[in-house]
Amino acid sequence: MRHVSLRLGIVVGFFLSFAATQTGRAGDWPQWRGPAGDSTSDEKSLPTHWSETENIAWKTALPPWGTSTPAIVGDAIFVTSENEGTLLLLRVDKATGKIVWKEQVGSGKAKRTLMGKKRTVKYHPLHNMASPSPVTDGERVIVHFGSGDLASYTLAGHLEWKRNLVADYGPYTVWWGHANSPIMVGDAVISACMQDSLEGTGRPIAPSYVVAHDKRTGKPLWKVMRMTGAEAESCDSYTTPVLTRSSGHPQMIVMGGTVLDAYDPMKGTRLWELPGLSGGRLITGPTIADGFVYVTQGMKGPLQAVKLGGHGRLDPASAVAWKYTDSTPDTCCTVVAGASIYMVSDSGVASCLDIRTGKREWRNRLASRNFKSSPLAADGHIYFLGHDGQCTVVDASREFHVVAQNSLNDEFTASPAVSNGRIYLRGKKSLYAIGK
Repeated sequence: MRHVSLRLGIVVGFFLSFAATQTGRAGDWPQWRGPAGDSTSDEKSLPTHWSETENIAWKTALPPWGTSTPAIVGDAIFVTSENEGTLLLLRVDKATGKIVWKEQVGSGKAKRTLMGKKRTVKYHPLHNMASPSPVTDGERVIVHFGSGDLASYTLAGHLEWKRNLVADYGPYTVWWGHANSPIMVGDAVISACMQDSLEGTGRPIAPSYVVAHDKRTGKPLWKVMRMTGAEAESCDSYTTPVLTRSSGHPQMIVMGGTVLDAYDPMKGTRLWELPGLSGGRLITGPTIADGFVYVTQGMKGPLQAVKLGGHGRLDPASAVAWKYTDSTPDTCCTVVAGASIYMVSDSGVASCLDIRTGKREWRNRLASRNFKSSPLAADGHIYFLGHDGQCTVVDASREFHVVAQNSLNDEFTASPAVSNGRIYLRGKKSLYAIGK
């Protein structure tokens, strides 16, 4: 009877936490791409115009440097940084921008050379070991670094537990540096590792996997291997799992290694898979809306609308509702607002499509020619933040209309976060609070 009650408690906890993750406490931005992992916000009266001298509530210099998106809960903002070999977690006061505390989580420095071997990790110049974004449940913040360090801290900055996934499961072999962000659901923190298997190199096979740990203790809960049959760099994926429901049950959607699949986040059991999504390594993560998951195939491959649900191995002919191939993103995730899906190519071509048919409503070139941040949909607008600090704000509409063209003096790879009427932009040098 005790075991039945314990399992019931776990199930209830998962569903309660899943609901909280999807809706979020008002004002919180608890993880990569926000409460639902889709870069949308329900907040109103958000700023649309700003500059270095206009509409800046505060600007705080950060230790160099990182590309993780801020996680926000209550009055706390959490960011990570790699600073001269030290891996840092910082808490910033949301009201003032003051750094409240700074903790060293571990040590590590992004490798910038191949060390004489092909198919060896060499970090891309635009990111480092502080690329995975923090995640918080309001009681703790959990961080993951490219070194493999996975650690939980209280909101006051006290270490709860720490482990290293490289020590536990083997070295990372993803070519351009590990960057997948953890997510939380129920009592679990879940991490994905999708990387070159090293098949054919004569070296030991490197595993790809999804693993869950108890968020309070760090104890392993489950681990599932994810060897998809992809080859070399096509194995590599820098995406983060997203959560949804299908037939009343939570599902975790993972895209990478030329396969889209779904898992039971309680047990790690794979529920369905859609293989054959070839296109090379993958940076653009999945977006879920209106019963579909929208995915690109990597290396500027097609954008596809895949019906959620089903069991086992899916048939592409029935599972894929439509494909779109023109000016798709290599890095930036898509975002849905209303009945439209919006995207921007890395070179700055923005597009709006009908989410049901894939029909293009508009396509226009933006002011910036370099995009790495995912767009934000909020308050009837789409925010396209360029790497060079230029942010084009357009109406979330089937007609292209620029609302504002803004500029900041920094480099932006991290995606925007929203909390209590402000937009938070994490640059290479500073964290900006946009708004009053």
